Amino acid sequence: MQIIVTALVVGGISAVLAAVLTIADALVNNYGEVSITINDSKSHKVKGGSTLLSTLAGEKIFIPSACGGKGSCGLCKVKVKTDVGPILPTELPYLSPKEKKDNVRLSCQIKVKGDMSIEIPEELFNIREYVATVSSIEDVTHDIKEVFFSIQDEISFRAGQYVQLVVPAYGDTREETMRAYSMSSQPSVKNGVELLIRLVPNGIVTTYVHKLLNVGDRIKILGPFGDFFLRDTDSDIIFIAGGSGMAPIKSILLDMMEKGVERKAYYFFGARSKSDLFYLEEMKEIESKMPNFHFIPALSDPQQEDNWQGEIGLITDVVDRYLSEQGDDVAREGYLCGSPGMINACIDVLTKHKITEEKIYYDKFG
Repeated sequence: MQIIVTALVVGGISAVLAAVLTIADALVNNYGEVSITINDSKSHKVKGGSTLLSTLAGEKIFIPSACGGKGSCGLCKVKVKTDVGPILPTELPYLSPKEKKDNVRLSCQIKVKGDMSIEIPEELFNIREYVATVSSIEDVTHDIKEVFFSIQDEISFRAGQYVQLVVPAYGDTREETMRAYSMSSQPSVKNGVELLIRLVPNGIVTTYVHKLLNVGDRIKILGPFGDFFLRDTDSDIIFIAGGSGMAPIKSILLDMMEKGVERKAYYFFGARSKSDLFYLEEMKEIESKMPNFHFIPALSDPQQEDNWQGEIGLITDVVDRYLSEQGDDVAREGYLCGSPGMINACIDVLTKHKITEEKIYYDKFG
Protein backbone atom coordinates (compact mmCIF):
# COMPACT_ATOMS: atom_id res chain seq x y z
CA MET A 1 0.00 0.00 0.00
CA GLN A 2 2.85 2.35 0.91
CA ILE A 3 4.48 1.70 -2.48
CA ILE A 4 1.27 2.63 -4.31
CA VAL A 5 0.85 5.81 -2.27
CA THR A 6 4.48 6.77 -2.91
CA ALA A 7 4.07 6.16 -6.64
CA LEU A 8 0.92 8.28 -6.74
CA VAL A 9 2.63 11.10 -4.84
CA VAL A 10 5.69 11.05 -7.14
CA GLY A 11 3.49 10.89 -10.20
CA GLY A 12 1.40 13.78 -8.96
CA ILE A 13 4.45 15.91 -8.22
CA SER A 14 5.87 15.14 -11.67
CA ALA A 15 2.60 16.12 -13.36
CA VAL A 16 2.44 19.38 -11.40
CA LEU A 17 6.08 20.22 -12.23
CA ALA A 18 5.48 19.49 -15.93
CA ALA A 19 2.43 21.75 -15.90
CA VAL A 20 4.35 24.50 -14.08
CA LEU A 21 7.22 24.29 -16.58
CA THR A 22 4.81 24.44 -19.51
CA ILE A 23 3.01 27.46 -18.08
CA ALA A 24 6.31 29.14 -17.18
CA ASP A 25 7.64 28.55 -20.70
CA ALA A 26 4.52 30.14 -22.15
CA LEU A 27 4.56 33.12 -19.78
CA VAL A 28 8.26 33.81 -19.33
CA ASN A 29 9.62 32.87 -22.74
CA ASN A 30 7.86 35.22 -25.10
CA TYR A 31 9.67 34.46 -28.33
CA GLY A 32 7.74 37.07 -30.32
CA GLU A 33 7.83 37.13 -34.11
CA VAL A 34 10.61 35.13 -35.73
CA SER A 35 11.59 34.26 -39.28
CA ILE A 36 11.77 30.81 -40.89
CA THR A 37 13.73 30.68 -44.16
CA ILE A 38 13.01 27.64 -46.33
CA ASN A 39 15.41 26.36 -49.00
CA ASP A 40 17.25 29.70 -48.94
CA SER A 41 14.43 31.26 -50.95
CA LYS A 42 11.16 31.54 -49.04
CA SER A 43 10.86 33.46 -45.77
CA HIS A 44 7.92 33.28 -43.36
CA LYS A 45 7.30 35.56 -40.39
CA VAL A 46 5.73 33.46 -37.63
CA LYS A 47 4.97 33.60 -33.92
CA GLY A 48 7.62 31.71 -31.93
CA GLY A 49 7.01 29.15 -29.22
CA SER A 50 5.37 26.24 -31.03
CA THR A 51 6.92 23.19 -32.62
CA LEU A 52 8.39 23.57 -36.07
CA LEU A 53 5.85 21.02 -37.37
CA SER A 54 2.80 22.95 -36.16
CA THR A 55 4.33 26.33 -37.06
CA LEU A 56 4.86 25.23 -40.66
CA ALA A 57 1.34 23.79 -40.78
CA GLY A 58 0.08 27.23 -39.77
CA GLU A 59 1.78 28.52 -42.91
CA LYS A 60 0.06 25.77 -44.99
CA ILE A 61 3.33 23.85 -45.36
CA PHE A 62 2.60 20.28 -44.35
CA ILE A 63 5.45 17.99 -43.30
CA PRO A 64 4.59 14.24 -43.36
CA SER A 65 3.67 13.01 -39.89
CA ALA A 66 1.84 9.73 -39.47
CA CYS A 67 1.50 10.10 -35.69
CA GLY A 68 0.28 13.69 -35.71
CA GLY A 69 3.29 15.10 -33.88
CA LYS A 70 3.60 12.60 -31.04
CA GLY A 71 7.21 11.78 -31.91
CA SER A 72 6.43 8.12 -32.51
CA CYS A 73 6.65 7.78 -36.30
CA GLY A 74 9.88 9.59 -37.18
CA LEU A 75 8.53 10.87 -40.50
CA CYS A 76 8.58 14.65 -39.94
CA LYS A 77 12.26 15.10 -40.74
CA VAL A 78 13.67 18.41 -41.94
CA LYS A 79 17.23 19.65 -42.33
CA VAL A 80 17.83 22.49 -39.87
CA LYS A 81 20.70 24.78 -40.86
CA THR A 82 20.43 26.88 -37.70
CA ASP A 83 21.71 25.82 -34.28
CA VAL A 84 18.61 24.79 -32.32
CA GLY A 85 20.39 22.85 -29.62
CA PRO A 86 21.42 19.23 -29.25
CA ILE A 87 19.42 16.31 -30.62
CA LEU A 88 16.79 15.26 -28.08
CA PRO A 89 16.58 11.71 -26.73
CA THR A 90 13.13 11.44 -28.33
CA GLU A 91 14.69 12.01 -31.75
CA LEU A 92 17.61 9.61 -31.49
CA PRO A 93 15.78 6.35 -32.41
CA TYR A 94 14.64 7.82 -35.73
CA LEU A 95 17.86 9.39 -37.02
CA SER A 96 20.64 7.58 -38.87
CA PRO A 97 24.29 8.54 -38.26
CA LYS A 98 24.30 10.42 -41.59
CA GLU A 99 21.11 12.31 -40.72
CA LYS A 100 22.60 13.35 -37.39
CA LYS A 101 25.72 14.56 -39.17
CA ASP A 102 23.56 16.48 -41.70
CA ASN A 103 21.55 18.22 -38.93
CA VAL A 104 18.31 16.45 -39.81
CA ARG A 105 15.77 16.85 -36.99
CA LEU A 106 12.22 15.79 -36.16
CA SER A 107 10.11 18.89 -36.71
CA CYS A 108 7.60 17.80 -34.06
CA GLN A 109 10.30 17.76 -31.36
CA ILE A 110 12.02 21.13 -31.83
CA LYS A 111 10.48 24.47 -30.96
CA VAL A 112 10.71 27.66 -32.95
CA LYS A 113 12.46 30.01 -30.51
CA GLY A 114 14.33 32.27 -32.93
CA ASP A 115 15.12 32.83 -36.58
CA MET A 116 15.65 29.53 -38.37
CA SER A 117 16.81 28.28 -41.76
CA ILE A 118 15.62 24.87 -42.95
CA GLU A 119 15.59 22.67 -46.05
CA ILE A 120 12.64 20.54 -47.16
CA PRO A 121 11.85 18.72 -50.43
CA GLU A 122 10.19 21.04 -52.96
CA GLU A 123 7.35 18.55 -53.54
CA LEU A 124 6.05 19.22 -50.03
CA PHE A 125 4.80 22.56 -51.28
CA ASN A 126 2.29 20.59 -53.40
CA ILE A 127 0.60 19.03 -50.37
CA ARG A 128 -2.78 20.65 -49.85
CA GLU A 129 -5.45 21.01 -47.22
CA TYR A 130 -8.92 19.88 -48.31
CA VAL A 131 -12.27 20.41 -46.62
CA ALA A 132 -14.12 17.15 -47.22
CA THR A 133 -17.71 16.06 -46.65
CA VAL A 134 -18.48 12.59 -45.31
CA SER A 135 -20.50 10.83 -48.04
CA SER A 136 -20.79 7.33 -46.59
CA ILE A 137 -19.83 5.27 -43.56
CA GLU A 138 -19.96 1.46 -43.71
CA ASP A 139 -18.96 -1.21 -41.19
CA VAL A 140 -16.71 -3.73 -42.96
CA THR A 141 -15.85 -5.62 -39.73
CA HIS A 142 -16.74 -5.28 -36.06
CA ASP A 143 -13.97 -2.68 -35.61
CA ILE A 144 -13.20 -1.27 -39.09
CA LYS A 145 -15.24 1.37 -40.88
CA GLU A 146 -15.03 2.28 -44.56
CA VAL A 147 -15.52 6.03 -44.88
CA PHE A 148 -15.72 7.99 -48.13
CA PHE A 149 -14.86 11.68 -47.95
CA SER A 150 -16.08 13.77 -50.90
CA ILE A 151 -13.82 16.61 -52.01
CA GLN A 152 -15.07 19.49 -54.09
CA ASP A 153 -11.68 20.01 -55.75
CA GLU A 154 -9.89 17.17 -57.52
CA ILE A 155 -7.21 15.29 -55.62
CA SER A 156 -4.25 13.62 -57.35
CA PHE A 157 -2.23 10.88 -55.69
CA ARG A 158 -0.38 7.62 -56.33
CA ALA A 159 -2.00 4.34 -55.31
CA GLY A 160 -0.58 3.42 -51.89
CA GLN A 161 -0.13 6.95 -50.53
CA TYR A 162 -1.81 8.28 -47.39
CA VAL A 163 -3.56 11.40 -46.10
CA GLN A 164 -3.80 12.95 -42.65
CA LEU A 165 -7.28 13.16 -41.19
CA VAL A 166 -7.81 16.13 -38.86
CA VAL A 167 -10.58 15.84 -36.26
CA PRO A 168 -11.78 18.78 -34.15
CA ALA A 169 -11.34 19.10 -30.40
CA TYR A 170 -13.87 17.06 -28.43
CA GLY A 171 -14.24 15.66 -24.93
CA ASP A 172 -10.97 16.04 -23.04
CA THR A 173 -8.95 16.94 -26.15
CA ARG A 174 -8.43 20.69 -26.37
CA GLU A 175 -7.08 20.98 -29.89
CA GLU A 176 -7.35 19.44 -33.34
CA THR A 177 -5.75 16.02 -33.68
CA MET A 178 -4.47 14.44 -36.88
CA ARG A 179 -3.57 10.87 -37.80
CA ALA A 180 -2.40 9.23 -41.02
CA TYR A 181 -4.55 6.80 -43.00
CA SER A 182 -3.75 5.14 -46.30
CA MET A 183 -6.25 5.70 -49.08
CA SER A 184 -8.13 2.58 -50.21
CA SER A 185 -9.67 4.20 -53.27
CA GLN A 186 -7.79 4.24 -56.55
CA PRO A 187 -6.25 7.41 -58.08
CA SER A 188 -8.82 7.47 -60.90
CA VAL A 189 -11.36 8.52 -58.27
CA LYS A 190 -10.70 12.25 -58.24
CA ASN A 191 -13.69 13.56 -56.29
CA GLY A 192 -12.75 12.13 -52.91
CA VAL A 193 -10.88 9.51 -50.91
CA GLU A 194 -11.93 6.29 -49.21
CA LEU A 195 -10.28 5.36 -45.89
CA LEU A 196 -10.44 2.23 -43.74
CA ILE A 197 -10.33 3.23 -40.07
CA ARG A 198 -9.96 0.63 -37.32
CA LEU A 199 -11.12 1.53 -33.82
CA VAL A 200 -8.10 1.78 -31.53
CA PRO A 201 -8.87 1.69 -27.78
CA ASN A 202 -8.55 5.27 -26.46
CA GLY A 203 -7.49 6.48 -29.90
CA ILE A 204 -8.52 10.13 -30.23
CA VAL A 205 -9.13 10.12 -33.99
CA THR A 206 -10.47 6.58 -34.33
CA THR A 207 -12.89 7.11 -31.42
CA TYR A 208 -14.13 10.29 -33.07
CA VAL A 209 -14.66 8.50 -36.38
CA HIS A 210 -16.41 5.49 -34.83
CA LYS A 211 -18.51 7.32 -32.24
CA LEU A 212 -19.12 10.87 -33.43
CA LEU A 213 -18.61 11.17 -37.20
CA ASN A 214 -21.77 11.24 -39.30
CA VAL A 215 -22.65 11.41 -42.98
CA GLY A 216 -22.75 15.06 -44.00
CA ASP A 217 -20.07 16.19 -41.54
CA ARG A 218 -17.28 18.37 -42.88
CA ILE A 219 -13.70 17.58 -41.91
CA LYS A 220 -10.15 18.55 -42.91
CA ILE A 221 -7.82 16.26 -44.86
CA LEU A 222 -4.15 16.93 -45.69
CA GLY A 223 -2.19 15.18 -48.37
CA PRO A 224 -1.17 13.21 -50.24
CA PHE A 225 1.92 11.87 -48.45
CA GLY A 226 4.22 8.86 -48.63
CA ASP A 227 6.57 6.85 -50.81
CA PHE A 228 4.56 3.62 -50.67
CA PHE A 229 3.59 2.91 -54.27
CA LEU A 230 4.14 0.16 -56.84
CA ARG A 231 7.57 0.29 -58.46
CA ASP A 232 7.71 -0.01 -62.25
CA THR A 233 9.53 -3.34 -62.66
CA ASP A 234 8.79 -6.87 -63.90
CA SER A 235 9.39 -8.54 -60.53
CA ASP A 236 6.78 -10.73 -58.87
CA ILE A 237 4.89 -8.90 -56.14
CA ILE A 238 4.39 -10.09 -52.58
CA PHE A 239 1.72 -8.04 -50.77
CA ILE A 240 1.34 -8.64 -47.01
CA ALA A 241 -1.22 -6.86 -44.81
CA GLY A 242 -3.64 -7.30 -41.95
CA GLY A 243 -6.65 -5.38 -40.67
CA SER A 244 -6.95 -1.83 -42.02
CA GLY A 245 -3.59 -2.42 -43.73
CA MET A 246 -5.85 -3.64 -46.52
CA ALA A 247 -6.31 0.00 -47.61
CA PRO A 248 -3.20 0.83 -49.69
CA ILE A 249 -3.02 -2.70 -51.15
CA LYS A 250 -6.63 -2.42 -52.36
CA SER A 251 -5.81 0.94 -53.94
CA ILE A 252 -2.75 -0.50 -55.71
CA LEU A 253 -4.69 -3.57 -56.94
CA LEU A 254 -7.55 -1.49 -58.34
CA ASP A 255 -5.01 0.76 -60.03
CA MET A 256 -3.18 -2.26 -61.50
CA MET A 257 -6.48 -3.66 -62.79
CA GLU A 258 -7.45 -0.38 -64.45
CA LYS A 259 -4.03 -0.04 -66.08
CA GLY A 260 -3.85 -3.67 -67.22
CA VAL A 261 -0.71 -4.51 -65.24
CA GLU A 262 -0.13 -8.26 -65.67
CA ARG A 263 2.69 -8.88 -63.17
CA LYS A 264 2.39 -11.93 -60.91
CA ALA A 265 1.06 -10.77 -57.56
CA TYR A 266 0.37 -12.70 -54.37
CA TYR A 267 -1.58 -11.00 -51.57
CA PHE A 268 -1.24 -12.57 -48.11
CA PHE A 269 -3.85 -11.12 -45.73
CA GLY A 270 -3.71 -12.05 -42.04
CA ALA A 271 -6.65 -12.04 -39.64
CA ARG A 272 -7.36 -13.61 -36.29
CA SER A 273 -10.75 -15.17 -37.07
CA LYS A 274 -13.34 -15.04 -39.82
CA SER A 275 -15.00 -12.01 -38.19
CA ASP A 276 -11.84 -10.02 -38.98
CA LEU A 277 -11.91 -10.85 -42.70
CA PHE A 278 -13.48 -8.50 -45.22
CA TYR A 279 -13.51 -7.64 -48.92
CA LEU A 280 -13.44 -11.36 -49.81
CA GLU A 281 -15.89 -10.86 -52.68
CA GLU A 282 -13.94 -7.84 -53.93
CA MET A 283 -10.72 -9.86 -53.95
CA LYS A 284 -12.45 -12.70 -55.84
CA GLU A 285 -13.60 -10.21 -58.46
CA ILE A 286 -10.07 -8.86 -58.86
CA GLU A 287 -8.75 -12.44 -59.20
CA SER A 288 -11.31 -13.08 -61.96
CA LYS A 289 -10.09 -10.03 -63.88
CA MET A 290 -6.35 -10.39 -63.17
CA PRO A 291 -5.27 -14.00 -63.93
CA ASN A 292 -1.83 -13.45 -62.37
CA PHE A 293 -3.24 -12.21 -59.06
CA HIS A 294 -3.76 -14.57 -56.12
CA PHE A 295 -5.40 -13.66 -52.79
CA ILE A 296 -4.36 -15.82 -49.82
CA PRO A 297 -6.23 -15.00 -46.58
CA ALA A 298 -5.07 -16.76 -43.40
CA LEU A 299 -6.53 -17.05 -39.90
CA SER A 300 -4.27 -17.25 -36.86
CA ASP A 301 -7.06 -18.29 -34.47
CA PRO A 302 -10.03 -19.69 -36.42
CA GLN A 303 -13.11 -20.37 -34.35
CA GLN A 304 -15.08 -23.60 -34.60
CA GLU A 305 -18.08 -21.78 -36.05
CA ASP A 306 -15.84 -20.27 -38.75
CA ASN A 307 -15.66 -23.65 -40.54
CA TRP A 308 -12.48 -22.26 -42.07
CA GLN A 309 -10.95 -24.27 -44.92
CA GLY A 310 -8.17 -21.85 -45.86
CA GLU A 311 -4.64 -21.20 -44.60
CA ILE A 312 -4.09 -21.28 -40.82
CA GLY A 313 -1.28 -19.64 -38.85
CA LEU A 314 0.50 -16.33 -38.46
CA ILE A 315 0.69 -14.60 -41.82
CA THR A 316 4.49 -14.64 -41.64
CA ASP A 317 4.43 -18.43 -41.29
CA VAL A 318 2.08 -18.72 -44.27
CA VAL A 319 4.35 -16.52 -46.39
CA ASP A 320 7.39 -18.51 -45.26
CA ARG A 321 5.72 -21.79 -46.29
CA TYR A 322 4.73 -20.40 -49.68
CA LEU A 323 8.17 -19.01 -50.49
CA SER A 324 9.85 -22.22 -49.31
CA GLU A 325 7.64 -24.25 -51.68
CA GLN A 326 8.15 -21.88 -54.64
CA GLY A 327 11.90 -21.43 -54.24
CA ASP A 328 13.96 -18.27 -54.05
CA ASP A 329 15.29 -18.04 -57.59
CA VAL A 330 12.60 -15.55 -58.58
CA ALA A 331 12.87 -11.75 -58.73
CA ARG A 332 10.42 -10.42 -56.16
CA GLU A 333 9.42 -7.21 -54.38
CA GLY A 334 7.60 -6.93 -51.05
CA TYR A 335 4.87 -4.41 -50.22
CA LEU A 336 3.82 -4.38 -46.57
CA CYS A 337 1.19 -2.54 -44.53
CA GLY A 338 0.53 -3.14 -40.85
CA SER A 339 1.87 -2.47 -37.38
CA PRO A 340 5.62 -1.86 -36.90
CA GLY A 341 5.94 -5.27 -35.24
CA MET A 342 4.18 -7.05 -38.08
CA ILE A 343 6.32 -5.24 -40.67
CA ASN A 344 9.55 -6.15 -38.88
CA ALA A 345 8.48 -9.81 -38.78
CA CYS A 346 7.61 -9.74 -42.49
CA ILE A 347 10.96 -8.17 -43.37
CA ASP A 348 12.72 -11.03 -41.55
CA VAL A 349 10.78 -13.60 -43.59
CA LEU A 350 11.26 -11.86 -46.93
CA THR A 351 15.01 -11.28 -46.46
CA LYS A 352 15.34 -14.94 -45.44
CA HIS A 353 14.05 -15.74 -48.93
CA LYS A 354 16.52 -13.43 -50.71
CA ILE A 355 14.30 -10.37 -51.13
CA THR A 356 16.68 -7.58 -50.18
CA GLU A 357 15.52 -4.75 -47.92
CA GLU A 358 15.94 -2.31 -50.83
CA LYS A 359 13.08 -4.15 -52.56
CA ILE A 360 10.74 -4.16 -49.55
CA TYR A 361 8.43 -1.14 -49.33
CA TYR A 362 6.19 0.05 -46.48
CA ASP A 363 4.91 2.98 -44.46
CA LYS A 364 5.57 2.12 -40.82
CA PHE A 365 2.86 4.11 -39.03
CA GLY A 366 3.76 4.58 -35.36
